[in-house]
Amino acid sequence: MKISVVTISFNQREYLKQCMDSVLSQHDELAKIGVQLEYIVVDPGSTDGSRELIESYGDAVIKIFEKDEGPADGLNKGFAIAAGDVFAYINADDYFLEGAFLAAVELFRRNDCDVFSGHGWIVDEYDNRSHRCLSHKFSLKQYALGNCVVMQQSTFFKREAFLNAGGFNENNRVSWDGELMVDMAIAGAKVIRINNFLSCFRVYSTSISGSGDFLEAARVEHVRISEKILTGTMHSMFYRVLNRIFFRLSDPYYLGVRIFDSMQYGKRVIPS
Repeated sequence: MKISVVTISFNQREYLKQCMDSVLSQHDELAKIGVQLEYIVVDPGSTDGSRELIESYGDAVIKIFEKDEGPADGLNKGFAIAAGDVFAYINADDYFLEGAFLAAVELFRRNDCDVFSGHGWIVDEYDNRSHRCLSHKFSLKQYALGNCVVMQQSTFFKREAFLNAGGFNENNRVSWDGELMVDMAIAGAKVIRINNFLSCFRVYSTSISGSGDFLEAARVEHVRISEKILTGTMHSMFYRVLNRIFFRLSDPYYLGVRIFDSMQYGKRVIPS
């Protein structure tokens, strides 16, 4: 088995080393069980020293230094040359937790699934943990209704699932990750959730995910993606809220952790 990981990076040198080390530090652990690790870093033109940092890793990293048409296009370029059986991707300012890849291998060996999502932590620019970000049990219907959140950084998928979905929609500039999940599920992929914490998602004042413009653009894209699932049918707010209540009640693990976190961490930076 081989795991291929793609990182897209553009002027994120401040966080890039931590991200890259979080991938490469898991090489030896995988080698002990006969699993190969392939790491591809895509940089369309950083000018902050990121490329020099990437170059310093030598042959440990496959480098793509060429212009692209946005994050989804960059990811497609990376996965186009990936040789792995299992795929994952992570932005340059996020990082994996120790043992994440070993957990992914064991999960795919034990379960009949094509895609899985775990949980993660929300951290700031200083690595302080704000709260936990939980993946819901994936449901196309609940995604369309706005009730389903998946931790992208803690998601792994088989090569065939990615190819069957046609890769990332390069026209989607804000929620290419969510659309890929939907497209893989529509194409027949079996998606499951595991209750493991596998990554950290960094949110800070200058990050795209923390901006109001991003949230509005994501809302617009969500409406478009939802039409793939609901075939244009719009449901009332009451219907959506009712579904959210039942969806949450059907997942006691989620409810228990959320209640505990609300007492320990207070207000959430990112909803889930």
